[in-house]
Amino acid sequence: MTTQTFDPVQYKSGQRQVWDQVAAGWKKWWPTLEEALQPVSDHLVDLAEIRHGHRVLDVGSGSGEPAVIAARRVGLEGSVVATDQSPQMLEIGRERATALGLKNLEFQEMDSEALEFPESSFDAVLSRFSLMFLPNLAIVLFRIRGALVLDGKFATAVWDSAPRVPLASLGVNLAQQMFQMPAPPAGTPSVFGLAEGRLEEAMAQAGFRRVRSEPLQVVFRFQSATAFIEFAKDLSAPLLAVLVNQPAERQSEYWVKLVAAAQQYASEDGRLRIPNTAICAVGQR
Repeated sequence: MTTQTFDPVQYKSGQRQVWDQVAAGWKKWWPTLEEALQPVSDHLVDLAEIRHGHRVLDVGSGSGEPAVIAARRVGLEGSVVATDQSPQMLEIGRERATALGLKNLEFQEMDSEALEFPESSFDAVLSRFSLMFLPNLAIVLFRIRGALVLDGKFATAVWDSAPRVPLASLGVNLAQQMFQMPAPPAGTPSVFGLAEGRLEEAMAQAGFRRVRSEPLQVVFRFQSATAFIEFAKDLSAPLLAVLVNQPAERQSEYWVKLVAAAQQYASEDGRLRIPNTAICAVGQR
């Protein structure tokens, strides 16, 4: 029996393909996503104490959050740089910034592990739901800290452990039960991998001072369980990669069972309300 080993280069290449693949779905479901996620962006901007005139970096910004909120906060005398490795996601961000008339927001295609900014370039750094996907988190945090001015703040959000994030765990758990998916190689990043104090520990080890964290509820709402399934099909690229290797009847069975699992979050009118828990943390250089 051979043991799989984790290849970070291959993993990051796959991640870029995954996020490019789901960019169209992200744009389609933008109202649903941001209804749930904007409170997280607002909270991160507050935690980082971003003010008028600040220079801000948003790492792993994807389609431009919380970069857009930060750009509004800093005004024309400030500036925001949003980085991500997915060109398709960044293009959505550029379209949004143009539509909103934001002149102080710049998007750069960049691997988070290869951030290249001069020392003390930013008054604050943000990152929303991206750190969990990075295989070399220590390097990223070191670079983020170096990009901050003295006493500048880094605010970030990650997902809590699986039971507290049913939006993601429902589909994953069902796929594991039905298809006996093998465990990933040791060292593979996970959506839930920075829960239970691991994020705060990593930030402290990177040299951040006064690290603190707090939970924040994130509620996703869907018109029906069917809408939730459509959402999953559009945005869950890794899950679809597993299903594509299954016979058509097993795929159909999977989606029927996922609908049934999602019903626990349905109200009498059939609408779904799925509560999840994010962990918001902040540290100071």
